[in-house]
Amino acid sequence: MDTTLKAIATALLLILSLTLLAACGSSGPVRRISEPTANIQQLEVRADGSWSLDLRLQNYSSVSMRFDRVDATLAIAGQDAFGVQAAPAITIGPESADVVTVALVPPAGAKIAIADALARGARVSYHLGGNLTTTPDKGSARTWKLDRDNALSPVPGLAGVLR
Repeated sequence: MDTTLKAIATALLLILSLTLLAACGSSGPVRRISEPTANIQQLEVRADGSWSLDLRLQNYSSVSMRFDRVDATLAIAGQDAFGVQAAPAITIGPESADVVTVALVPPAGAKIAIADALARGARVSYHLGGNLTTTPDKGSARTWKLDRDNALSPVPGLAGVLR
């Protein structure tokens, strides 16, 4: 009988240990924080020569992320870079994107490069660099480096618009 009690006690101890171990592994979904990005979705030249720039903010994380600040520079077709700042303060869900619009007054070189691309119906390259500050849901703010090279093309039928 003494052996039977030891076997039962050992079995109960094993079951209790396995139950506690299983409880440790069920803490919910994994919170993965991934580097967000920003790209130009659309650039529209306004009648007064200023630009309306639609920035696409992309959240690759598995949790919601608040996009607090964009401090960047934009170089169009190799021209001197100029500042692009925004404080969107928008929350973007997990693995989603949203667009914010920034009004800009570009320097002469950038205006000429865009006007040339529009007139020729040609692609124009751009570089967007700087910092992107975000705050994950239930987390603290973090600043990410932004370093994107891409190109925009004129949109047929929409005068002064590049995507």
